[in-house]
Amino acid sequence: MNAKEKTKHILRVIGEMFPDAHCELNHSNPFELTIAVLLSAQCTDETVNKVTADLFQKYRSPEDYLAVPQSELEQDIRRIGLFRNKAANIQKLCRMVIDEYGGELPQGHEDLTRLPGVGRKTANVVVSNAFGVPAIAVDTHVERVSKRLGLAKSDDSVLEVEKKLMKLVPRDQWTDTHHRLIFFGRYHCKAQNPQCPLCPLLDLCREGKVRMKPAANRQANGIKKKLNSKG
Repeated sequence: MNAKEKTKHILRVIGEMFPDAHCELNHSNPFELTIAVLLSAQCTDETVNKVTADLFQKYRSPEDYLAVPQSELEQDIRRIGLFRNKAANIQKLCRMVIDEYGGELPQGHEDLTRLPGVGRKTANVVVSNAFGVPAIAVDTHVERVSKRLGLAKSDDSVLEVEKKLMKLVPRDQWTDTHHRLIFFGRYHCKAQNPQCPLCPLLDLCREGKVRMKPAANRQANGIKKKLNSKG
């Protein structure tokens, strides 16, 4: 099958596996989502949600984050990795939102990436989930799955992976595909212990086939031993 057919097959399979895939970061508005995604860098969504449960009660607007010393905000998010840098970026972000955008989070992708701590991935998550603009955010799960399934090359950069997915996936499916690839990578095609024996896409996964060879060899050797013992 060609690249388009292969992609269509992959999307159908992961769509059947995770039809309800969604953003797992708890938030009630675009501003909270931006803060949550910023905090999620090198941190699990589960930990972020535990922290933001209290954080979003205490801080409801950009002004709230600027009303306290940075040291206090650091303590509020200290369970998050790189909490000092993230606290500094949050306050810088809030200052820019107030000074340059009238206190309202900008909706444009380019404007979002100007905010401290907000890179391309974060902006993609925000525009797609908060503002309904199709986008594919490439996090560690999306990158890993895309490369394992041959949708991208093993040495492709994150940006190259994103561009290839945008070409292969119909635009109206970008956001759903982003969520489903994340769920597939987070709950099935894990970094350390992927569920290769149960994977319906194993025939497309070069790494999965390599992982399965030792198991296949062990099974074959076991059969040989049984046959030899009977002989």
